[in-house]
Amino acid sequence: MEVIDRKGGSALWHQIGEILAADIAAGTFVPGERLPTEPELMQRFGVSRFTVRQALGHLEQRGLVRAEQGRGTFVHRGVLDYTLSKRTRFHKNLIEQGFEPGGELLVHEIGPAMERVAAQLKIASGAPVIHRRGVMTADGVPVELGDTYYPSERFPDFDKARLLYPTITAALASYGVTDYGRLSTEIEARMPSAEEARLLRQPKSVPLLITRKVDVDAGGIPIAFAESMWSADRVIFNAELR
Repeated sequence: MEVIDRKGGSALWHQIGEILAADIAAGTFVPGERLPTEPELMQRFGVSRFTVRQALGHLEQRGLVRAEQGRGTFVHRGVLDYTLSKRTRFHKNLIEQGFEPGGELLVHEIGPAMERVAAQLKIASGAPVIHRRGVMTADGVPVELGDTYYPSERFPDFDKARLLYPTITAALASYGVTDYGRLSTEIEARMPSAEEARLLRQPKSVPLLITRKVDVDAGGIPIAFAESMWSADRVIFNAELR
């Protein structure tokens, strides 16, 4: 049984989490490998199941591991090298690096465009826009919390199209937008709100990278404006200047 400090000021679950994090950093557990089971960790550290689960939850919140229902807890593959270019595609970026893309839709609504959204989409302020908010994941780990806006008149029943097609690119093609590119990208950094940290499953002490981008069709007409929040310790942006 591994000795941990039971009389010190640090909680047991935190000590165990740090030991396991050090094991991951040292390569004892490699990316994609399953960690020991909860009973095995209970025996290793001489603690309760609740304490082990707290430690594993801490590691998952830091993005070091991911829990899969019925399979166990696995070491996360690491930092996502995300390419920003005129033809950036989320699914393509992840698949090329061996990550499994996923996500969860949190909001789909139609409402009047705020002035800043209307300006980016080059439509009248107050014109109807589709607002979709979702969390995008890499191997089940949240990496992006995004708000995307589309002109409602150009993409009627867009929620139904997204259910029919597996990607945004395929859904847009169903409306005749067979190709599109990125017109502009802005990047800044700030600290997350409590809600943003919760949705991204990260500590509030880890900053966010904020991107704002406009996509246009082949004729240069804006089709989408998005503001996304990325966990800064899970992604590196690689800008292609072409």
